[in-house]
Parts: sequence; structure tokens; C-alpha cells
Amino acid sequence: MVPAPSIPKAAFWMALSIASFLAMSVAGRATTAELNVFQVLELRSVIGFFILLPLVMMSGGFAAMRTQRPLAHIARNVIHYTGQAAWLYALTLIPLAVLISIEFTTPIWTAILAVSFLGERLSRPRLAAIVLGLIGVVVIVRPGVGSMDPGHLVVLGAAVCFGISLVLVKSLTRTDSVVRIIFWMLVIQSAVGLAPALYEWRNPSLALWPWIFVIAFTGMSSHFCLARALVYADATIISPMDFLRVPLSALVGWLLYSEQIDIFTAGGAALILMGNLLNLQRKAVKPAEVAAS
Repeated sequence: MVPAPSIPKAAFWMALSIASFLAMSVAGRATTAELNVFQVLELRSVIGFFILLPLVMMSGGFAAMRTQRPLAHIARNVIHYTGQAAWLYALTLIPLAVLISIEFTTPIWTAILAVSFLGERLSRPRLAAIVLGLIGVVVIVRPGVGSMDPGHLVVLGAAVCFGISLVLVKSLTRTDSVVRIIFWMLVIQSAVGLAPALYEWRNPSLALWPWIFVIAFTGMSSHFCLARALVYADATIISPMDFLRVPLSALVGWLLYSEQIDIFTAGGAALILMGNLLNLQRKAVKPAEVAAS
């Protein structure tokens, strides 16, 4: 039975999703200050696996997790893992609001890739969204004006990886359930990240463990809550709520890290968000695609 549309319920789940994303950013800063990026990702995947286990059991157990598309899962998760590693590393280099603003170009790259590999149509609103997003990135990064911050390029690479990952998830949702996709995400990324994590492994201090559990939990809850919001309202209503992450990230960065935002970052972020609003004129995103992206 499909739940009846409800804006208050959608807003409630979106508030939880945004809170999860912001908590994940703060936890990412705290954990990467002591541990290397690969160890943080490994702990996140392993702990996330045990958090997911009850849902796996409720969905038919490990037998129900079998897939006929292992290569697609491997390709998607190698790319997604690369994007996550780049995102966490960029978190140590640039202000939160700048990182989140550039990360919001992910739908732009997804649109380009969907046209190229899924045969989706390049409509005028989608083309305008791509152009605005690219201009927004140029405004924020400002190539050729002084020295370019490498953090900008790192998070831009992460956004491209997330775009590729989302296109692959769109393909996987045709045959696999959300729980199965997340299950293989955690299993494959735990295996991929084990060697680099062990290479410079450090035993986390006792004070760091709460942050490790926060990043593991919010890595799951952020996408789950976003998917639940999409059950109660269309993407055209949900996505503008998600844009609140940009000013809220700026507020968190200012309060916790004394980060300042210049006019170029604000202007570039506005162009990227305008592009995303135009992109929403296409068909709505499925909850399954969001939950596993």
C-alpha cells in the first residue's frame, strides 16, 4: 500500500536527512583529524553493515541478497568508494559550505551521463541546468585567479564519481531492491578499502569512537530519510528542501570552525542551486535510487 502524500511528513523526514548530512560532515572532520580517510571509510562500512543486518533479516536474510549482476555492483561501488574518499579528503581542505555547494553539481553530472549512457533526452531545462551548474563551479573555483585550491578539484572529482554512481544505481534498481544494493555496497566497499585502511592503521582513541559511530550511522540514515521523504512527496518538493544544506553548512562552518564565505562562493552556489531547480522539471527521482546513492 502506497502511503498518502503528506507535506508535513515529507518535511519531517527531510529535516532528519539534512540533520544526518550535517552530522556526517562534522563527524568526518573529527575522525579525519586523527585517522586517515581510508580507515574512516573502512570503519564506516563495517559498522554500517551490522546496522543494516536487521533490515537484511527482515528482507529474507542473506539468501535474498543474491544478485545476478555482481559486476555492476562492483563497478558502482569502486567508483562510489573513490568519490567518498575524495569527499572526506576535501572535507579536510575547504570550508563546509564550499564543499556542499560543489557537491550539489552531482545532479548535473548525472544528467550528462544519463543522456550518454541511459539514452535519456537532453531537454532545454536539463541543458540550462548543466550550463548554470558549470558556470557556478567556475565562479566558485575561479581558475586563473591566483592559486587554485586543490580541495575544489578534489570535491569536484567526488561529485563526478557520485554522478557516475547514481547512473549505475538507476540501472541496478531495475533488478535489485534497495536493501540488496546497500548490502552489496557495504560488503564490496569493506573489501575494497581493507588494504589501504590497514596500511596506516591507527587504533582510534576512546574519545573518537562516538564520532566513528556517528559517521557510520548517518551514512545510512541520511539516504534512508531522504528516500522516506520521497515516499510522501515528489522530488520537485523535496529537493528544494535539501538545498537548505548549503546555508546550514555555512552556519555550521561559521559556528564550529570560524569559516567565512565570500561573495563568489555564495554566487556560485546560487547558480548551481538554480540549475538543480531547473533539472527538477524532468521526471521525479525514485526513492530507491536516492537511498542507495
